[in-house]
Amino acid sequence: MLGNGVRYSDSSHRREPCGLRHWRKDPRVGIGIQVEGLTKSFGPQRIWEDVTLEVPAGEVSVLLGPSGTGKSVFLKSLIGLLRPERGKIIVDGTNIIECTAKELYEIRTLFGVMFQDGALFGSMSLYDNTAFPLREHTKKKESEIRNIVMEKLDLVGLGGDEDKFPGEISGGMRKRAGLARSLVLDPQIILCDEPDSGLDPVRTAYLSQLLIDINAQIDCTILIVTHNINIARTVPDNMGMLFRKHLVMFGPREVLLTSDEPVVRQFLNGRRIGPIGMSEEKDESTMAEEQAMFDAGHHDGGVEEIEGVPPQIQATPGMPERQAVARRQARVREILHTLPPAAQEAIRDDLEGTHKYQAHEFATQEASTRGRHDDDAPTGVIPTVDSPTVETRTVER
Repeated sequence: MLGNGVRYSDSSHRREPCGLRHWRKDPRVGIGIQVEGLTKSFGPQRIWEDVTLEVPAGEVSVLLGPSGTGKSVFLKSLIGLLRPERGKIIVDGTNIIECTAKELYEIRTLFGVMFQDGALFGSMSLYDNTAFPLREHTKKKESEIRNIVMEKLDLVGLGGDEDKFPGEISGGMRKRAGLARSLVLDPQIILCDEPDSGLDPVRTAYLSQLLIDINAQIDCTILIVTHNINIARTVPDNMGMLFRKHLVMFGPREVLLTSDEPVVRQFLNGRRIGPIGMSEEKDESTMAEEQAMFDAGHHDGGVEEIEGVPPQIQATPGMPERQAVARRQARVREILHTLPPAAQEAIRDDLEGTHKYQAHEFATQEASTRGRHDDDAPTGVIPTVDSPTVETRTVER
């Protein structure tokens, strides 16, 4: 552990929510998750071992890693769908690996899960899919259930589609319906498994904004598993990465975005040059050949190289200020002196609002929807009472 903010593997009063009126008025920050020495295998195949991290309460975190590194397995372990053979997962003071079935049931009510494929019941309409947790786990009247369900469907841009069935809609719409269902029980922890899967870049941007707005309003804990570099760069407060069966790093976004750790830098820039290969690992000769081609002027793909700390998405104007930002930045300041000089300079620029990136402001909803067909309606933006609905994507300063 570096200071109290970054983990390196040894192996490598909140106001009433305006748009979410049914959400519980709980004075606590969303619940954190402590993971200690977690190891999971399927038969002789080790998925990951000795994973230790703490997902900070009330903040948005992202878990990255190449395909096949067990990120989805990690999420399923956090809610007790899979049982690791070693380690602890502590949620709200309870180790879910050793708890009783009754205790696990109670712990699961704290979670909302957005599964990778939506995980909808094919024989149910979107309305009934979204209402299912409320009917299964609460004693609410059907009129109450309808109010909650319609609100959540509107929230994700599916208002008017409630009578459709999963087989009648696109993959992206199924994904958004899964998010709506994950919100109906007012979770304090939201797990998102590849939330951008099946979504085009524009819908992904709206979904990213939606997750930030949800966190701003209810201070819930959100953990996202993704391969999306733009989500990784702009959404989370904290980032972690799995590689070669180990947790490489986990800490505040500022630290990983300025890290010289080869695998982290390669992944965040989408480059071929680095330790990650087509089959996860690559040998030294392959790395040498690729480096030689790069040195000879061959472009190695990837995206624009990160310089400094890219801006983080802010909550939509009219939303409460995200308390997670202040908490994270306080941790970063505590450990800043332990980081390399170049990283310190880039992070100071970001904390002082002097980085080279500028805010990007988008048109109002009226302007941005002009001339667009209803079928192209974007992922919903949480409406506010105090100000007109806008579709804005700005950055943290």
